Amino acid sequence: MGLTKQYLRYVASAVFGVIGSQKGNIVFVTLRGEKGRYVAVPACEHVFIWDLRKGEKILILQGLKQEVTCLCPSPDGLHLAVGYEDGSIRIFSLLSGEGNVTFNGHKAAITTLKYDQLGGRLASGSKDTDIIVWDVINESGLYRLKGHKDAITQALFLQEKNLLVTSGKDTMVKWWDLDTQHCFKTMVGHRTEVWGLVLVSEEKRLITGASDSELRVWDIAYLQEIEDSEEPDPKKIKGSSPGIQDTLEAEDGGTFEMDEAPEDRILSCRKAGSIMREGRDRVVNLAVEKTGRIVACHGTDSVLELFCILSKEEIQKKMDKKMKKARKKAKLHSCKGEEEDPEVNVEMSLQDEIQRVTNIKTSAKIKSFDLIHSPQGELKAVFLLQNNLVELYSLNPSLPTPQPVRTSRITIGGHRSDVRTLSFSSDNIAVLSAAADSIKIWNRSTLQCIRTMTCEYALCSFFVPGDRQVVIGTKTGKLQLYDLASGNLLETIDAHDGALWSMSLSPDQRGFVSGGADKSVKFWDFELVKDENSTQKRLSVKQTRTLQLDEDVLCVSYSPNQKLLAVSLLDCTVKIFYVDTLKFFLSLYGHKLPVICMDISYDGALIATGSADRNVKIWGLDFGDCHKSLFAHDDSVMYLQFVPKSHLFFTAGKDHKIKQWDADRFEHIQTLEGHHQEIWCLAVSPSGDYVVSSSHDKSLRLWERTREPLILEEEREMEREAEYEESVAKEDQPAVPGETQGDSYFTGKKTIETVKAAERIMEAIELYREETAKMKEHKAICKAAGKEVPLPTNPILMAYGSISVSKIELEESLLVLPFSYVPDILKLFNEFIQLGSDVELICRCLFFLLRIHFGQITSNQMLVPVIEKLRETTISKVSQVRDVIGFNMAGLDYLKRECEAKSEVMFFADATSHLEEKRGRGKEGEPARNRILLTAT
Repeated sequence: MGLTKQYLRYVASAVFGVIGSQKGNIVFVTLRGEKGRYVAVPACEHVFIWDLRKGEKILILQGLKQEVTCLCPSPDGLHLAVGYEDGSIRIFSLLSGEGNVTFNGHKAAITTLKYDQLGGRLASGSKDTDIIVWDVINESGLYRLKGHKDAITQALFLQEKNLLVTSGKDTMVKWWDLDTQHCFKTMVGHRTEVWGLVLVSEEKRLITGASDSELRVWDIAYLQEIEDSEEPDPKKIKGSSPGIQDTLEAEDGGTFEMDEAPEDRILSCRKAGSIMREGRDRVVNLAVEKTGRIVACHGTDSVLELFCILSKEEIQKKMDKKMKKARKKAKLHSCKGEEEDPEVNVEMSLQDEIQRVTNIKTSAKIKSFDLIHSPQGELKAVFLLQNNLVELYSLNPSLPTPQPVRTSRITIGGHRSDVRTLSFSSDNIAVLSAAADSIKIWNRSTLQCIRTMTCEYALCSFFVPGDRQVVIGTKTGKLQLYDLASGNLLETIDAHDGALWSMSLSPDQRGFVSGGADKSVKFWDFELVKDENSTQKRLSVKQTRTLQLDEDVLCVSYSPNQKLLAVSLLDCTVKIFYVDTLKFFLSLYGHKLPVICMDISYDGALIATGSADRNVKIWGLDFGDCHKSLFAHDDSVMYLQFVPKSHLFFTAGKDHKIKQWDADRFEHIQTLEGHHQEIWCLAVSPSGDYVVSSSHDKSLRLWERTREPLILEEEREMEREAEYEESVAKEDQPAVPGETQGDSYFTGKKTIETVKAAERIMEAIELYREETAKMKEHKAICKAAGKEVPLPTNPILMAYGSISVSKIELEESLLVLPFSYVPDILKLFNEFIQLGSDVELICRCLFFLLRIHFGQITSNQMLVPVIEKLRETTISKVSQVRDVIGFNMAGLDYLKRECEAKSEVMFFADATSHLEEKRGRGKEGEPARNRILLTAT
């Protein structure tokens, strides 16, 4: 058997160049006890924590493969919930940066996440139209709420009541009773998608934003308040006979609310009016600051509109002024002979309660924002903008005319637009990236931007030999020459009349060739010219020759011996010319669409071409024969480059993938996946150890060659396994026995992890059966021998000890488990509960198994004694656990009262507000004591 050719594996090394991705939202996070200084932003599959004061990235929450779509910090500020494109949710600790808890329940991207007041429950909404409420402490799903017909846009917990309000793109706002897990009210007053909602005025008022320029305001009255009112408003309540659906009418005559029977009503909603926005397009985000005083919203433009919810005292003060003005006006219009003051009635409008504060105009379109109130009374608003930028504004809302001031901006970490060209320096250390407005030089080892220079729209680039200057080719056909030490533009030359699509440095490093949309190829030489401003000479370029062609030039490439020049044309052909005479040598035709990229191997034997027809063709340069045509990508091949000193080459496509190929064996070696959108370009380092790529997702990715050998058969096997795992995730979810349509109990989702977990459980039960049989045989042998014989320990048990299944995967794993394993599991549960180990977890598994296999368990006579024993042991052990918890709670209550008596402050939640109040009053002694108390807890 012949030796197999060995390849070395390339792996993802780093993601840089992205400040914040567009799909997710930006949020303030609390780190090191500081609020308003740090923000979390989605960055492709990761989450970056930025320090706004220093403009530095201080923490990366590492994701897996899927893009981040939603962020939500926990109320205690210690955790961050992250929703992903595939419907999974991970909860990260902001102290360690690790994500230990994963929830899998949704089938599509997460669109909204919201914690309840204490942070024990998390509500998630998705594009799959479902809402799931998760128990964060127990790491399990509580229930699934079904009712919306389109993607969920917002979900909010009510603090005082156990209710949830959600909005969706199906134009509905739904109210859910979480005690019974059903929707008791649907508001249908919106004619378009509801994009956001907030609760204000102590949850007595709801504000919704839709696809028009109107913010609708709804008054909420709870059941107790309705009962206490003496005379119900006939406009508010219609059809009060029991059993009849209660339908309220909007001001324009259309119904906007549907209720169940009146005796089942929990609350009532009535439209209070509308606030008109300045923007004419849809509401993209609607949010309220934590104190509930400032409401902000923005559309698809760059303006954030701020509104203030006035307090009762402020409203009364405003109404008094209004009354005074009205009386004065009425007095002027009254008759001179009239002695008494005329009667004046002033009605309070919604504009008197909700007042416009100001607008914040950002430098680009807003994708998301977050608000926070600083202890000094200043309002901070942070923005994630469309052009890969984070901006922080601050203003004082208490002033009559507050002026927003931009206090911070994070720009250096990335380009404002897509990177269209990349280059490596000759020493493999510096990486050049150029976009529509700027060039950035990055240090490959630290990934820090060391130089930024403004430029025109760049399409191609390279480092001048010596790595002290760079040359850029632009969309307007200009050549721009930059000095890296000073960052100055040395010279701009009008090279082509159209776009300058490609440049190739000559192998002798004395010049280069450029090709443009003006159907010409131009040859340039480097030269030193005397600078007008100084006595020293500087680098310049001069044109030596021009090759005129019949079609636009898309790509040019020198052969390594500098004898041949390959030119790709718009007519789908590649023409080869002699460099010295510019005579035609070969024509390579076969592509159905134009060749966008090409490269010639280091020995000049092969040329590989990549086209918009998704194929890569490998040709011989001696006769121009096509060695092989490879179907390379599922979309256009955007870039192609050989690895130096080899016949291996990389291709990048619009299908988000980078692939490595062997041009001798015509084999696909490996696929580098990571980018989430179209890849525009890549660059291979001169040593071949590094590859850097850029994409429409604004990220630059560095790939590194390892010393790990790559065997093609194993790689194909891994690809097949990945395909199988994807097919498992896309399969129909298993039906839960006894679950009816719309049942909200089951929240899990079948994934490859749950299938593997079920297999591990089955293996463990098989092992248990084998060991039990061995022990019986061993007892019989000992009895026959009349002495104790040692039983050898199973090597698997010695190696692993026990199997472990995540709490999240537990229910789904038990669901796919065959019933033949259930009797053994029930017997084991009985033994474990008697031992008192993990009583809560075992009870949870037991109740789930009883629920899904109820019919088979109750009809099996063999299991009756097992169930009886389980009933006895479960009741006694659960009672013991409950007694322990009750004792501990009583002890904690006693300690709480003792601490409150000693320090004369409220414990836990209230201590924070007391601390802030006392700080504001300037007391120095008390806050220190409070701080010690809070730290101790």
